Amino acid sequence: MPTRAYGEALSHRLRQRRLSSRDEPVVLKSDQLFFVQPATFLTATDGGEAAGLYHEDTRFLRGLTWQLGDQPLVTLSSAVQGTSRAQIDLTNPALVQDGHTFPPGTVHLRVTVLMADRLYLRVRVTNFATESCRAELRMRFEADFRDIFEVRGWSRARRGELDPPRAADTLCVFRYRGLDEVARTTRVEVAPAPRAWHVLDRDRVEAVFPLALAPRDRHYLYIVVTPHVGETTADPPRSAFLGRQFTTAALTQARAQRAWQAQCTHFETDNPQVNAALSQATADMRALLTEYPDVGHIVDAGIPWYVAPFGRDAAITSIETLLLTPDLAKMSLRFLARLQGTRVDPLRDEEPGKILHEWRRGEMARCGEIPHTPYYGSLDSTLWWIIALYETWRFSNDRPFLEEMAPALHRAVDWIVHYGDRDGDGLLEYMRQAPGGLDNQGWKDSADSVLDDEGRPLTPPIAPVEVQGYAYRALRVAAEMFGTLGDARGQEAASRHADRLRQRFWQQFWDPEARQVAYALDGHKRPLFQATSNVGHLLFTEILPPFAARALARRLFQPELLSGYGIRTLGQSVRHYNPMSYHNGSVWPHDNAIIAWGLRILDQTERLVALADQLYEASRYFPYGRLPELYCGFTRRPGAGPVPYPVACDPQAWSTAVPFFLLRLLLGLSCQGNRVHIYHPVLPPWIRHLYLRNFRIGGGVLDIEFARERGATFANVVRREGDIRILIEPRA
Repeated sequence: MPTRAYGEALSHRLRQRRLSSRDEPVVLKSDQLFFVQPATFLTATDGGEAAGLYHEDTRFLRGLTWQLGDQPLVTLSSAVQGTSRAQIDLTNPALVQDGHTFPPGTVHLRVTVLMADRLYLRVRVTNFATESCRAELRMRFEADFRDIFEVRGWSRARRGELDPPRAADTLCVFRYRGLDEVARTTRVEVAPAPRAWHVLDRDRVEAVFPLALAPRDRHYLYIVVTPHVGETTADPPRSAFLGRQFTTAALTQARAQRAWQAQCTHFETDNPQVNAALSQATADMRALLTEYPDVGHIVDAGIPWYVAPFGRDAAITSIETLLLTPDLAKMSLRFLARLQGTRVDPLRDEEPGKILHEWRRGEMARCGEIPHTPYYGSLDSTLWWIIALYETWRFSNDRPFLEEMAPALHRAVDWIVHYGDRDGDGLLEYMRQAPGGLDNQGWKDSADSVLDDEGRPLTPPIAPVEVQGYAYRALRVAAEMFGTLGDARGQEAASRHADRLRQRFWQQFWDPEARQVAYALDGHKRPLFQATSNVGHLLFTEILPPFAARALARRLFQPELLSGYGIRTLGQSVRHYNPMSYHNGSVWPHDNAIIAWGLRILDQTERLVALADQLYEASRYFPYGRLPELYCGFTRRPGAGPVPYPVACDPQAWSTAVPFFLLRLLLGLSCQGNRVHIYHPVLPPWIRHLYLRNFRIGGGVLDIEFARERGATFANVVRREGDIRILIEPRA
């Protein structure tokens, strides 16, 4: 989120929040469509400021509330099935009709919500009373056509024109023409037709359905909501076919889910909770994978705030999901290469070879109110893209893919040398150019995430510690890829720049007396020393000598940073530490997973298992065992779970993918060409047996089982297809 409005937007979201900690929201997504509502969405008068149906960064349907007579319904249960279907059960409070009182819990509504090419709802109403029931079911639809940035709290001086809604027979249409001169339409179709439509305002319409139910009688109602961007032609109502449309969409989604599962690794353990969480994460990855016309597929960052392409997020998620399927990485890397920077454009922080930060297509982007068309303001997206390309190539042994990406790789390395290093000192720095862009352009990109010891922002250009490690790793692996491609000149240049960067890093960031690494350098090259999780990212990059890496790992596991549910973003002793903040004391699962990667490289298995255990214990307190974007960094107390961050994205791609990555690290799986190496595998305390089926690595397919017996983990290859050589080295 651009920093000039970050604090205001977060405050707005907290003020407007209506969900209690007991509510589990209904979150559904299919390609570019997503739907977010609390479990009580059919009964609440305000479903929360994020609630609604979204498409292309616009909310097409804000509200969907129902009443039976003049009484709100009572939610009995809510369950999300996968990522495209949900079931909500509701009933009536005491209902007085024609002088007769129906006790609570006699009329039952089962609502099936399906997300596919449209939003589908099937409503089954059953009368369990011993007498006939006559009542009115009132449905209220609301469409505000707010840009996602408005929903997040951005204010606008003016908006486009919202036409009066048109409602008749089985059809209701809302229409809005934005300041970008683009028409946006929400079409609501119902079957059977309501008795009446009531236009309540320019953005609200109520439909009234008469119900006449004998004892044990059932009544079905279908609703289809279609968002559309651009001018529409007159399309006759299709009410007679809504039931058939619902069934067809459900079957299509089920087939697509089965096809997705068939191309992914299947995980089976002796822990049912782990099995359910991995199954949900597999479904989440398919839901977050989005197709954008003329560009391709990419894993979007998270729901609801970041349903859009993010370079850093997609690249990191690509690495995390290689154990699940390399296809996610290949699609995302291709997508980012196609939108790689081509020119110097300060209005978008764009530079040749740079990988985008965020791409938006809503009204505010089209009008130039935000620079995300796309926006390139992240210092590390390009570096993560190179690292992800290397990991994907190694994992898949796909030389044609590497050759396809070679031109983009050359441009990315050129960007590191000519633009990432702003002052020619061998290090990488950032400084915002774009009005409305990000002041901080590392992964902690909120306005208050890089402050000095007095709580003041650093003078730019700023050199973040972790970015230097990423750049060193990116140049090293780029050199290896250039060597494979037969480009000796590129290989030598990348290696030379990597050596220079490492030398400068050691001179500028390392404090030999305190044996610690600086968090960042300000514009005057003055080091800032604070306890942060960022320094832990250096471990996987191997920019530090072993003695310094081991000292750093020990510091990360001190109570200053270790919360009991993971490593905090900022240490407790720092003045602006706040466990409830976005970046200054919270716990981010993906941040911990990157640190875990370094622990595996250092062969610090005990710390790796300990960190994985803390993240696993945290996941048990969240719905579906899914780790959210972040949670608060309070110290763990016996019997108490982690404190949720109130407006975290859930699912968030790089958090949802953490279990796959942790498993890969625990199992010590790596690949070079067609050689698969399983080095010192270890199953954590919550898993004794693990079976991987349809695991694609090294250009082939494996089925492998792992078992933990008497403190040791053993691996056995059950099936092998393709020319794969396997080396298993259990710990002695």
